[in-house]
Amino acid sequence: MFDRTLKIIEPELFLKIQKAKILLVGVGGVGGVAFESLIRLGFTNITLIDDDTFEKSNLNRQILCTKETLNQPKIECAKRRGESINPEAHITLKKCFLSSENMMTDKYDYILDACDTLTTKISLIKKALKDNSKIISCLGTGNRLNPNLVEITTLNKTYNDPLAKKMRKLLKEENMPLNIPVVWSKELPIKTKDRTLGSIFLVPASAGLNLAYFVLEDLMN
Repeated sequence: MFDRTLKIIEPELFLKIQKAKILLVGVGGVGGVAFESLIRLGFTNITLIDDDTFEKSNLNRQILCTKETLNQPKIECAKRRGESINPEAHITLKKCFLSSENMMTDKYDYILDACDTLTTKISLIKKALKDNSKIISCLGTGNRLNPNLVEITTLNKTYNDPLAKKMRKLLKEENMPLNIPVVWSKELPIKTKDRTLGSIFLVPASAGLNLAYFVLEDLMN
């Protein structure tokens, strides 16, 4: 299935892709696209963590959500989807709300943070620093429209993002580095009438693609 892939990716790099051990936390709007991208790139060793189920409001923006997957655990749907694309993929599931109290002890080459919870993001950064893993965190994608304004940078270089501001504050309090790789949008969030975030497919999908590309680019370098 990777004939076209191997026309532009050297066999040595493709072997690295197949051997890389990936942890992906969150398989919603961002994480679902990141997961499918990893599978189609040839990554075969992926651990997924999520405790959520698909609901009707996810249909507008989450690639793994269909009418057939409503009310089903997101990670189980992701595993079926991944194996339907590449039966040789080894997809490990951990259905839980990840926190510092139940952080896994396994080590990974790459940690992709596509979750929404600030404390979990900080805990994942701590784990990555402790284990010497590469990590990239996704910042806010809600209330935004333009996928062209999504890019990879480091946390200390971001602006227009309330989540990034909170992350920097917590990391500073614990004397942790601020040059953590992140996927973020330069777009100013659109103000809504209430505190409920609005979201469409384009920006989360772009963020998910960038999460997967971060791993590919790092392996290329």
